[in-house]
Amino acid sequence: MQVHYTESKREDAESSIERPKNIDKPRAFTVWRKSSMGFQGTDGFSVYDDSGRLAFRVDNYSRRQKYLTKEIVLMDGAGKPLLCLRPRIMSLRDRWNAYEVTECRKKQPNSKLFSMRRYSMLQNVDKAEVSLAKLEDDNKAKLVPGFRTEGCFEKRSCKIYNCNGEEVAQISRKTTSNASVLLGNDVFSLVIRPGFDSKLVMAFVIVLDRIR
Repeated sequence: MQVHYTESKREDAESSIERPKNIDKPRAFTVWRKSSMGFQGTDGFSVYDDSGRLAFRVDNYSRRQKYLTKEIVLMDGAGKPLLCLRPRIMSLRDRWNAYEVTECRKKQPNSKLFSMRRYSMLQNVDKAEVSLAKLEDDNKAKLVPGFRTEGCFEKRSCKIYNCNGEEVAQISRKTTSNASVLLGNDVFSLVIRPGFDSKLVMAFVIVLDRIR
């Protein structure tokens, strides 16, 4: 999905997507599946850009059953909340919904940004699909096809495509600087193509980690 600005306020999922400042080349991130404020028995994410700066983070959350997970908040490197992810408890395909931070303050948020779920109910199927919320003429939100994943996230070998078949991002194993040592699965590479929102892609990665 290409990202464009308009002068008027966008009232669908795209309203939260910021156009990247450097859109002429892919952006490379190193994702560490560990909170920068880690505590034993919890998980999180620390995401660094190619300059070594902390770009995104997810602080501690439990990997217990999803019905015990209220929400997961994606923040920027300084700790500013960007969006929140909530599991849909009664879902055979591990559906997660994404909301603006202001919506998450409500007990029953009603304006989701996107919904992501496993492609199939079969547990051994690695594909996932993303539907974006789009406001219709009757002022009601409708979910429309947005993105899909191919490959195996658990093996850190997968790609994300938009609904037009364009490659959005690639997830791969990380090696040391001299490429002599292949690092473990807790550290991996995320490369995002020009014109796509890194915040949105990172949210997809978090959900992939939860539904695998």
